Amino acid sequence: MVERKTMQTVRGARTMDGAGVRLTRVLSQRETKAFDPFLMLDSFDSVDPNDYLAGFPMHPHRGIETVTYLIEGRIDHEDSLGNRGTILSGESQWMSAGSGILHQEMPKASGRMLGFQLWLNLPAAEKMSQPAYLSITRDMIPVAQQDGARVRVIGGRFGDAAGVTPRHVPATLLDVELDAGASLMLPVRSQDTAFVFLIEGDGRVAGQPVAAKTAALLGAGDAVRLAAREEAPARMIFFAGPPLREPIAWGGPIVMNTREELELAFAELDRGTFIRRGPVGL
Repeated sequence: MVERKTMQTVRGARTMDGAGVRLTRVLSQRETKAFDPFLMLDSFDSVDPNDYLAGFPMHPHRGIETVTYLIEGRIDHEDSLGNRGTILSGESQWMSAGSGILHQEMPKASGRMLGFQLWLNLPAAEKMSQPAYLSITRDMIPVAQQDGARVRVIGGRFGDAAGVTPRHVPATLLDVELDAGASLMLPVRSQDTAFVFLIEGDGRVAGQPVAAKTAALLGAGDAVRLAAREEAPARMIFFAGPPLREPIAWGGPIVMNTREELELAFAELDRGTFIRRGPVGL
């Protein structure tokens, strides 16, 4: 077993997005090469509904998947395909935008809004695939317990616990809660890009102290040790997936491989032909 080391840390920065939602942006266009296939990571953590009630009104996506996970809170959503629903505490939504979708996400007032949205790149051969939603309810997220650690498996596997099987990129997403002083060794596929985001509390990743709201990119190896401080618990999100190593053309909510593909997508938005009806090519 070769333990991975922390190669780079990215501290989240407060920003505003959507119609006026205050959030912490952790990963953005600056990190795409190092964190491939992961594109963007936004973290939200607020007890003030004024920070998020403006929400994210109807907007387009193409060429990516979005994964929204709520530890606490509620988000109502609907889209151009007629899907409508609610993400509740302890639930997730894995959306494949594929060839194109219009959707909106509208948070509702809660005692606390705590969670994240991840953008995962789609391979070039699958960017124009059929859009799809996967609602991941609490009963679909198994929980593994081990010596002061609780691991919720959103996607992929941890030991005998299996979460959802991603449709396009075989990504692993784990929600890891550590009691004060507890540690956990996580296996990591050697070919995967892997990083850890400290969503609540400070901790240690591969023996290095990492502050809350910080992502720690891991080097080569097939395992990583996560630990909470002796005096306080910590909660970390573990992400891993095989890099695509493909060119990226990113314009707002659309991520393609070439500038020409990006320009076509925005031209289709202008013409009203962005949403494909019926089966789509790839």
